[in-house]
Amino acid sequence: MEQSSSWDEWTVRHQFDRICKLALKGEVIDYQGHMAYRQRHEVLLSELPEKELSKLFTMDKYNLETHRFQVLGYDIEVKDALIAEALQTLTEKKRNVILLSYFLDMSDAEIAREMNLVRSTIHEHRKRSLELLKNIMEVSTDEKE
Repeated sequence: MEQSSSWDEWTVRHQFDRICKLALKGEVIDYQGHMAYRQRHEVLLSELPEKELSKLFTMDKYNLETHRFQVLGYDIEVKDALIAEALQTLTEKKRNVILLSYFLDMSDAEIAREMNLVRSTIHEHRKRSLELLKNIMEVSTDEKE
């Protein structure tokens, strides 16, 4: 009888050992699957491209900090006070050309169509306007220093 109980004990011990090993093997498989999923779908913040990183936060924008210009039905917002001040000194046509060109990324041909002018005229307006803006902004920064 003693031999039978030790045999039963040995059998139960081996069965328990086998169940534990199977459970641990299943846990390892689950862990490896979870880690593989994380590796495929998760990215470190330090590895995110700037464009994706900028989607993770918002900044409040207040109208007090910006200047608005109406150009041919477009509402153009200029955030830099110095540029806005310099733009206000230009004639309306020259200001419109600069705003459409640099703030709405329109080509000379598109601006010419919108303003009913020749493309070369738009080019000249932009060229002269940039020179004027440069001079105005240089004088303005010299005065502030």
